[in-house]
Amino acid sequence: MSSDQRICSVGDSFVAGVGDPQALGWTGRLTAHARAAGAARTVYNLGVRGHTSADIAARWFAECLVRLPVGSDGRVVFSFGVNDTLLVDGRPRVEARSSVANLSVLLTTARAQEWPVLVVGPPPVDDAGRNQRIEELDRTFEQTCAEFEVPYAASFRLLADAPVWAEQVRAGDGAHPGADGYAAFADRLLPAWRQWLGY
Repeated sequence: MSSDQRICSVGDSFVAGVGDPQALGWTGRLTAHARAAGAARTVYNLGVRGHTSADIAARWFAECLVRLPVGSDGRVVFSFGVNDTLLVDGRPRVEARSSVANLSVLLTTARAQEWPVLVVGPPPVDDAGRNQRIEELDRTFEQTCAEFEVPYAASFRLLADAPVWAEQVRAGDGAHPGADGYAAFADRLLPAWRQWLGY
């Protein structure tokens, strides 16, 4: 394995850490944990607020290709789905079957590049109806990742018993938490993250 470990974290506003006054989100917190252990030497945050799986599928490869050169230990974290479930004129921005198809294309392309992948599922928001769609997407994403033998962190279930997440999302914009909420998110992702990086 190359000592030049590079990770692209590709996704939406949760990847970018929107709402966190410390500007870390869960990605920054996991990066800090890994660096303290000598891993995750270079991490690129490629989160874009409002992006759906379709938006990510259209942009991610070019962004990662220039950041993960041949010879490096290049890896990719994908995390998206909440924006797919937003209703516009009564229909989701991206239908569930298309979300799954987009994920499958991402995983297929990453495999062809021999980039190890970790997928972080969509977290819950402060909207019961939307949460039903997010939970269903989370489960389908998990099944898809199992088919590809790619590790998956089921964020919806991981955060179901995290009161600080729900409280901060409710107190914020209805989707994004503050620092403590992201810290709880990172804590629940940590086992999958450590196993994926092997530290």
